Amino acid sequence: MLSINPRETPIADLHQYLLGAVAPRPICFASTISEDGTPNIAPYSFFNVFSSNPPTAIFSSNRTVANNTTKDTLANVQSGGEVVINVVNYNIVRQMAIASVSYPAEVSEFEKAGLTPIPSDIVKPFRVKESPVQMECKVTKIQALGDGPGAGNLIFCDIVRIHINKAVLDEEGKIDPHKIDLMGRMGRAFYCRAAGNAISKIFQPVPKIPIGFDGLPKSIRQSTILTGNDLGQLAGLLTFPDASTIETVAQQHNLATLPAKEMLPTPLHQKAKILIADSKVVEAMCLLLYADKA
Repeated sequence: MLSINPRETPIADLHQYLLGAVAPRPICFASTISEDGTPNIAPYSFFNVFSSNPPTAIFSSNRTVANNTTKDTLANVQSGGEVVINVVNYNIVRQMAIASVSYPAEVSEFEKAGLTPIPSDIVKPFRVKESPVQMECKVTKIQALGDGPGAGNLIFCDIVRIHINKAVLDEEGKIDPHKIDLMGRMGRAFYCRAAGNAISKIFQPVPKIPIGFDGLPKSIRQSTILTGNDLGQLAGLLTFPDASTIETVAQQHNLATLPAKEMLPTPLHQKAKILIADSKVVEAMCLLLYADKA
C-alpha cells in the first residue's frame, strides 16, 4: 500500500489522490448572477444532496490550487444568496468542459458554452435549459474550510423548486437512470457515463435482517470459486431454502444421477456461480447447500 501523510504531500498531488479515490462524483452546473446582472455558470463535482427534509444540496467552490483564487460563483452567492443547480448529463458534458474555463467576470459562460438561459420561478439566476433537472435554491450558509490553495467553501443550498424534463421519467413518473444519462467526474481528465451496462440494480430489503456472511456455511464462505460479490448475494437472502426446495432443485439439475466426481464442491460451486450471475440466487443456494450436505 502507498501510505501518504496529507500534511506532508504537495497540494496538487493530494488533490489528485482525493479526486481519483473518491469517484465517480456527480456534476452540477451552478448558475448564479453577479451584482451587475451578468449570468454565470460553472461546473462542480464537489457536489451532492445531503437531506430531503429539508431538501438540501451542498457544493464546494474551492480555491484554486495554482494561484489560490476563487471562482465568480462564490462571489455571486455571497452577494445574491441564490443559485440554480443544474445536473450534467452526457448530452451537455462537452459544453460543461467549455464552461469550466476561467473566463473574466464580465463574460457569460452561457454564451461561451452555447447553453440556453431560461428564467427561474423563484430565484434570480437563470436555469440551464439543456439540463434535465434544474433545482432553484436559496443559499442558507457558506462555510469556509480554509484560506489556502485547494481550500473549500461549502455552499449550503435550500432547494425551493425542482424542474424535471418529462423525457427522463419512466412510466411510473420516476427518474429513469438510462434516460437521464448522467455523467460522473473521476480524477484528472477522466469521466464516466452512468448509462447502459454501467448501471446495475442492487436490491436489498434493508428493514429485514439477512443471513449475513457469518451465517453462511464454512464450505460456502471459503469457496475458491465464488467471489465476494457472489457471497454477498447469498448472504443477502433473508432465509435459507427449506429441505423440500433444495431437493426439488437437486432433481431439476439431476444431481442424484451425476457421477461421484461431479458431486464434488467445485463443479457445483461453478454451477452456482453461473446461476448467481443470472440472478437465480435461491437456486444457487440450493446447489451449494446440497454440495455441503453431500
